[in-house]
Amino acid sequence: MKPRHMLMGAALAVAAALAAFGDKTPDEEVAEAVERPAQPARAAGTPRTATAVPAAILRLQPRAELIGDVAGSGDALFGSQDWTPPPPPPPPQNTAPPPPPMAPPLPFTFIGKSLQEGKWEVYLATGERTHIAVEGGTLDGAWRVERIAPPLMTLTYLPLNQVQQLNIGAFD
Repeated sequence: MKPRHMLMGAALAVAAALAAFGDKTPDEEVAEAVERPAQPARAAGTPRTATAVPAAILRLQPRAELIGDVAGSGDALFGSQDWTPPPPPPPPQNTAPPPPPMAPPLPFTFIGKSLQEGKWEVYLATGERTHIAVEGGTLDGAWRVERIAPPLMTLTYLPLNQVQQLNIGAFD
């Protein structure tokens, strides 16, 4: 145990002993009310004097007389102040032309290929459909097979006339 803990424990023991064995008899004396001399009411702005003036209720004075007419000038005495920063300016309008349209990615999956009578046939799948691609043929009405030369097959997206290639593997 640290010395400060022992000191605090001793102080607690002394406080407990005083609470248990201290004098608990109440005082028999009654405290009397103190009478103070009457303070005279004084008008606003008049200095304090030693002459006694009978208490009177004064009429209210307009606020403009007391603090001045600052409400109309925009310098309100207790007016609100907005400290939030102004919003940032809007971003400049992007006047760059939109990017040119691009052909979608090839929707075909390579299944296999075969060479018959010197011509290549490539078997492709789209979802659950199977296509047989030959040079010069059209697939789904949007893709034309330009060239089949393993390991690549060249296709043209007809609506935009853009060329793409599909890997069909090396020559077997």
